[in-house]
Amino acid sequence: MCASFRNCAVLSLLCSMPWYSAVGEEAIRQPKSSQTNIELPTVEVIGAPDRLQNLSGSGAILEQSVLYQSHVFTPNEALRKMPGIYVRDEEGFGLRPNIGIRGMNPTRSTKTLLLEDGLPLSYAPYGDNASYYHPPIERFEQIELLKGSEQIRFGPQTISGTINYITPLPPLEPGGFVSFTGGNRDYLSGHIRYGGTWGKFGGLVDYIHKEGDGARDNTQSGLNDVNFKVLLALTPNSSLIWRGNYFNERSQVTYSGITDAEMRNFGKRYNPFKNDEFKINRWGTSLTHEYRLSEKTRLTTSFYWANFNRDWWRQASTTTDNQCGAEFVKKRLNGVEVDADACNSVQGRLRNYYTWGIEPRLNTAYTVFGVRGELEAGFRAHYEQQYRRQENGTSPNDRDGTVAEDNRRLAEAYAGFIQNRFVLGNWTMTPGVRVESVTFERKNDLNNREGQSEITQPLPAFALTYTPFQDTSLFFSYHRGFAPPRVEDSITNAGNAIDVDAEKSRNYEAGIRSRPMNGIRVDLTLFRNDFENLVAVGSIAGGSTPISQGKARFQGLEASGRVDFAELFSWTHNPYVQVAYTWVGEAKMKSPFHCLPVDGSLPSACVGGLVPGSKSGHRVPYAPEHLITATVGYSHPIGLDVHLETVFVSDQFADFANLKRGADHPNGPTSNEALSGQFGKIDDYAIVNLSATYQVYKGLDVYAAVKNLFDHDYIVDRTRGILPGAPRLVQAGFRYEF
Repeated sequence: MCASFRNCAVLSLLCSMPWYSAVGEEAIRQPKSSQTNIELPTVEVIGAPDRLQNLSGSGAILEQSVLYQSHVFTPNEALRKMPGIYVRDEEGFGLRPNIGIRGMNPTRSTKTLLLEDGLPLSYAPYGDNASYYHPPIERFEQIELLKGSEQIRFGPQTISGTINYITPLPPLEPGGFVSFTGGNRDYLSGHIRYGGTWGKFGGLVDYIHKEGDGARDNTQSGLNDVNFKVLLALTPNSSLIWRGNYFNERSQVTYSGITDAEMRNFGKRYNPFKNDEFKINRWGTSLTHEYRLSEKTRLTTSFYWANFNRDWWRQASTTTDNQCGAEFVKKRLNGVEVDADACNSVQGRLRNYYTWGIEPRLNTAYTVFGVRGELEAGFRAHYEQQYRRQENGTSPNDRDGTVAEDNRRLAEAYAGFIQNRFVLGNWTMTPGVRVESVTFERKNDLNNREGQSEITQPLPAFALTYTPFQDTSLFFSYHRGFAPPRVEDSITNAGNAIDVDAEKSRNYEAGIRSRPMNGIRVDLTLFRNDFENLVAVGSIAGGSTPISQGKARFQGLEASGRVDFAELFSWTHNPYVQVAYTWVGEAKMKSPFHCLPVDGSLPSACVGGLVPGSKSGHRVPYAPEHLITATVGYSHPIGLDVHLETVFVSDQFADFANLKRGADHPNGPTSNEALSGQFGKIDDYAIVNLSATYQVYKGLDVYAAVKNLFDHDYIVDRTRGILPGAPRLVQAGFRYEF
């Protein structure tokens, strides 16, 4: 049996692909086994780790060994290890990710494209790209990050970056593992995986359960995640992969943050809303077929479908909303303890999404007049249905009530792309173009008003790569950034179109990737993203900002590196160092942000048609200048690994006005805005994480991890009021492979 069943799967299911050796992986050979005739039909984002060296733009891969060594608890912990990414915590479990890339506002990951095995992961990437759901990080084998021009192969969001989560393959020989982790704050996690390959059939089943208390009082989460993956060789030239997933979550979690006075009087973890409830059920499936027309040409066709159902019953949405009345708000603003149940109000924000699509892709390698080329082209037909309902109850435990909203929102999208890689000696040129065409519809079933809007956008791209040495590449890339507006931002409840544009940018980057010696890896990238239109909506900007748009520019530097001293000096012991650094030196508005009229009139907060506080030269909210994740570790030959990590996030503004304190608000230090906790700078913070793993014997590991080792108390968000980062978490467990 192989030492690692995952490695067996990679060897058996990847190495036999005719296209795999074409990207420089000749060193990996197909094992001699009658079971290696299953080839993996896949939608590649980057591919094998070594392919990074030939990538047309910037990218990164986070492998399973790194995730396991640090025993990451949330997706946030994992993604911080990659340069360019800012991940903001929320409820403490990473269940609703807030991912920003290269200075983009991270709230709900609306500016980031999330994929799973190369296919859409978000429940509505065209009509509402907000992530209220994220699978447990333990589900995945590898994470890929793509930030350059090759983003046009996916879409629709191409303004900042694409994250692709890769699920594991069935092992060559039957086997699996079971793991269990427990910790403080009532944390429990169990994970079991089993799979194998039998002739021309491969299968894998994976189950995860997690539960525990969140980062605040009166918050608790529990989830179950079940995954299936089946591979089948149909003929010598075609194969099929089926994926299925079910996820459910039931959490006691609050939407609203707290005010500055509440924080002073009761601490950062104060939360008076003990009867808020959040429930998710998600079903998803995909079917990918690959037909190999020849040794160098393959056609991959994927069908995907998902149903996402979310009910969130909450007693307040922000620190200043009047759901519980003006007196309730006044008490909160002045730091007086409140009884949220006494106001006898709860609002149910009920959502049901259906998403499906089909996406064929053609890949071929060729040589014409001595010039090698690799062509990739694809088409997507994608459909979304949103059913959104709000019911207002009259007691804190009501789970139905008077209907306040009943909407149907539809998105129909067609996209196509073509990209060709020309290899001219040490030079590679990669031109490409993508076209997105989207139609939105919205119907208000309360008043029978409906409306429609549409948008079509070409997205050109070009990249140039020079490889002076085998393990060193210099690259430059340009591409047109694009993200469609949400349905609700395009069409009002009255059925009228809003004059909101798609987000559009011109994205440039230049950098170097080098592996100068065995055991040393260094990557450096300069980037510049010029937005002719950047959209900000009220749920992701400081305070109660209405929907607005304006010009902005983001530029800076990313650097990452790793040194493994065992490889460098041929040692048996391995001290190692790994660093990911991001400098967003400029993240400024190039114009004031203009409010958009809704049903013919501007919101009252928009004096002169502008978002309060927005001004040319101001820094955009939630764009910290410096991000560092630095790790030092040591692996001993007896099977011991110790991993110490420091995460640093520099200070950031929480509002367009760039206020240092809420008391500086132009409405005065005693105004609701000044006291709300939604305005003012968020101080920098640093947290330290420690983990250790010991192999008791082959197949059995025991481990322990401490998150936020020094129990640092810090703020992560002010969007709806103050939210804290997670307190110290102590976890320990075991993993047994069989």
